[in-house]
Amino acid sequence: MIEVIVIVEGRMDAVTATKLAERVLVEKVDWLEQESLQHLFQWTGLDSGSEYSCWKDTNDIIDRAKKAGIPMPRFLGHGKTGSLKADGAAAMKIVNLIKLLHLKEHRKIAAVLFIRDLDNQPERRRGIEQARSEHEDRQPQIEIIIGTADRMREAWVLNGFIPSDLEEKRILAQLKTKLTFDPCEEAHKLRDDPGEDRNPKLVVKKLTDGDIVREQQCWEETDLEMCDREDLIRG
Repeated sequence: MIEVIVIVEGRMDAVTATKLAERVLVEKVDWLEQESLQHLFQWTGLDSGSEYSCWKDTNDIIDRAKKAGIPMPRFLGHGKTGSLKADGAAAMKIVNLIKLLHLKEHRKIAAVLFIRDLDNQPERRRGIEQARSEHEDRQPQIEIIIGTADRMREAWVLNGFIPSDLEEKRILAQLKTKLTFDPCEEAHKLRDDPGEDRNPKLVVKKLTDGDIVREQQCWEETDLEMCDREDLIRG
């Protein structure tokens, strides 16, 4: 089975990003059906048998790989584009490990999906792009796909939120008035300060009444053209 490695900040990032990716694949590939995806590839983590890996755990995973005898190359902290920014060094190490897992453990890894909250740090994306550039001509070829949420995953949820009844319309109207902008169309203007009215997590909670099923509908059912209205997912 072909694998696509998923690197995220947490479980809900993996759930949201992989579902959106599946929807895009089904829409863009004429012959592809949702039901057939499970027979073509699987989302996995760096550890065999896992569903995803978290950024915060990658150093430990790399250390375990070294102890298991996988010869990780010496990393100098810079590449052909100069010093690596923000997440660039971590992404480089992760791709190095993936290629070794492909070769040494014979895992059929075709791609890696890097999902990252920008958290007002655009250099995070630039660093991962640097890592992608470093590896684009190296064998074995691994596709490197980047998804960055501006500023965090909840922006993707808000981007796909469409009021389903009068109560949701009322709550959204109140938020628009209080914030002086539409949080579903300009989610990047929200801040991640805890407890503030502009906190994306709190805005999502107000709009969905804390219902995870209602939240899932925002990325699973909303038309993809509507989800792309603010280009919050950049590949």
